Amino acid sequence: MYDAVVLDNDGVLVGRTPFDTLREAAWDAFVSLGVEDPDLTHVDDVAVGVDPATLTDICERYGMNPREFWRVRDEKASVAQLDAARKGRKTPYEDVDALRYLDAPLGVVSSNQQATVNAVLDHFGLAGRFEVAYGREPSIASLSRKKPSPYYLERALEDLDAETALFVGDNESDVRAADNAGIDSAFVRRPHRRSAELSCQPTYEIDDLHDLVGICGRAPVTLDTGDRV
Repeated sequence: MYDAVVLDNDGVLVGRTPFDTLREAAWDAFVSLGVEDPDLTHVDDVAVGVDPATLTDICERYGMNPREFWRVRDEKASVAQLDAARKGRKTPYEDVDALRYLDAPLGVVSSNQQATVNAVLDHFGLAGRFEVAYGREPSIASLSRKKPSPYYLERALEDLDAETALFVGDNESDVRAADNAGIDSAFVRRPHRRSAELSCQPTYEIDDLHDLVGICGRAPVTLDTGDRV
């Protein structure tokens, strides 16, 4: 049995945010700081997966303060993602209910913004299921702490007082973060990951969150009426 089960958010608990939504938020960040017509390549670079060096280089090209730009970019991205959730473009996966059958404290660790993680979990009524939820703070330093770095994962494990935890994710970076934290991993082959080839080996490969019940949960009780409780 595991002391805790920690899950990624986007692509595991809730659907991923469409890239166009993140691109538009990044574009708005440029415009908010006086850059009316940024190069679309630079917009895409800062929309997803940017590193501190690339961010700094792009900001220097436009005469922007990197810290100020990144703060605005993260705020725009967070607002856009919550708006997508409210409009039904970002929704929880149907198997999230399986988490109530797990015999371990639950946590969330995401490379998304802390504000986004909090707002999305709260919007869908999921926040109360987790004892801890970590995302990035709106700082350049947080970019070096994203998975596969175990930084936020180790903070969650410390809060949960867990030694034999399982981390559940849908990216290779999730598997590597678990390895770097010295814990087991479960790779979820959601539809967008059905054909993904990994260069590292997760402890488990699962089709959905129901499979976690067989790993670290209890079977649901079936009443005479056929209800599951």
